[in-house]
Amino acid sequence: MVAVPAGAFLMGSEDALAYPGDGEGPVRTVHVDAFWIDARTVSNAQFSRFVTETGYRTSAEHIGWSFVFAGLLPDDFPPTRGVVGAPWWRQVEGADWRHPDGPQSTLEGRADHPAVHIDWHDARAYCSWAGKRLPTEAEWEHAARGGLHGKVFPWGDELEPGGRPRMNVWQGEFPHRNTKADGWYGTCPVNAFEPNGFGLYNTTGNVWEWCADRFSPSSDGQQRVAKGGSYLCHASYCRRYRVAARQGLTPDSATGNVGFRCALDMA
Repeated sequence: MVAVPAGAFLMGSEDALAYPGDGEGPVRTVHVDAFWIDARTVSNAQFSRFVTETGYRTSAEHIGWSFVFAGLLPDDFPPTRGVVGAPWWRQVEGADWRHPDGPQSTLEGRADHPAVHIDWHDARAYCSWAGKRLPTEAEWEHAARGGLHGKVFPWGDELEPGGRPRMNVWQGEFPHRNTKADGWYGTCPVNAFEPNGFGLYNTTGNVWEWCADRFSPSSDGQQRVAKGGSYLCHASYCRRYRVAARQGLTPDSATGNVGFRCALDMA
């Protein structure tokens, strides 16, 4: 974990890249107390230790299926039900954290990749076992900014400084052609790319990360906040690979591009 200092920061965005309907704005000054946060998202190796010690079974394992990006399935994979409005997501029997790309896949070579197909309840169970908790949205965004103020990305305002990719997102034409200019198709290791100013890796791209907060300020809102975007984000349909971006997911949402990192109060 890394220590994030207390301080005020500008949270949210109202620039041309923002999605007003997501509640990114208005930009406001938020104060956060000092806290600890994982430098990396929880990896498959870490989640495996949790499961070995506790016998925990994820929600995807209980129900027997999860959502997998179609491009990660073998060409001869049997037809599966797609998601209305997002046909690149397929409902795949046997997909779970151990089988991230469907039942034919394994974790071989992915010990240092983020654990995925993890819903909000699964993430909280891991945090409790580890003696930690999920970060609040304000904590997450403060940490993700790495000490920069009002910038689009953890490193500044330019998407690819010097023409060099700084995160794992979709390059090419979504969803049919990915040039893999960043070096990855699907998830990448939790410590890939350069850390931000606070020492956090991959706070944008790779996988969405659960936060503790409700997506709506209403106390009866069902969705929870996820931050950071994923390897499927592309400017043509989803510019949510920014520190201010957010999306709401129901707590039982488990897909191949959602993971988490833990936080801890500063003693």
